[in-house]
Amino acid sequence: MIRPSQSPNSLSGKRIVVTRAAGQADDLDELLRSRGAEPLPYPCIAIAPPEDTTPLDAALHGLASGTFDWLVLTSRNTVAVLAARLADLGLDAQATRPVCVAAVGEVTAAAAERDLGVKVDLMPAEFVAESLVAALRARLHPGDRVLLCQADIARPLLAEELGAAGVQVTAVVAYRTIPGSGGVALPSLLADHHIDAITFTSSSTVRNFLQRLQAEGGSHADLDGVCLACLGPVAAGTARQLGLTVHVAPEAHTLPALVEALEVYFSR
Repeated sequence: MIRPSQSPNSLSGKRIVVTRAAGQADDLDELLRSRGAEPLPYPCIAIAPPEDTTPLDAALHGLASGTFDWLVLTSRNTVAVLAARLADLGLDAQATRPVCVAAVGEVTAAAAERDLGVKVDLMPAEFVAESLVAALRARLHPGDRVLLCQADIARPLLAEELGAAGVQVTAVVAYRTIPGSGGVALPSLLADHHIDAITFTSSSTVRNFLQRLQAEGGSHADLDGVCLACLGPVAAGTARQLGLTVHVAPEAHTLPALVEALEVYFSR
């Protein structure tokens, strides 16, 4: 069980909205419950396969045949999609073992080892694309062949920066991020002042949250007095660009750090 290190008192009884995809909220839900908070589901994203899997399938066949020197995994979603697609294609997930593997973050690395059976060779100190670029540049050589699997809405930074370093990058869409649905009736809960905090773990959760809230009759004004907590500088930057006030943004880009930062905020 994942547990932050601080006392649970400051989050006891707090009602905290989780905007992650329905199948990916368990870790954060568990952390919040362990501190006495009540997580409320309001999925703002969902994961869907690419509309056309041909480029992904071709890349995976290339991976299995030794076409690439590096496999770059940008999220746990990527790992799950690759594992499922390799199985559908009748390819051995462990065929990636001769390839060097880079992963953004501990969760992604753990998923890669568990679901793909691969050893992660490189993980940046900070779990953002900029840090991954710097770490990869120190290991890559001009002409190295890199398979980059990511979401359809991923920033182009990784592919552009690696390409500028003389690396042969094959970037493919592993999955689509689409609007989520279900969960609590958030507009009415906000109107009744029954929400203490809302958590965002990506830019897409922020964007889709606002679209969904407005479509369901809510507005920016309903967020007054509610703590908005963002995981990572990209999500926080998106929130600010869209006119939101970010109250919590931990330096470490991990779920335990996010919960600890919430504890600090509510202990004031």
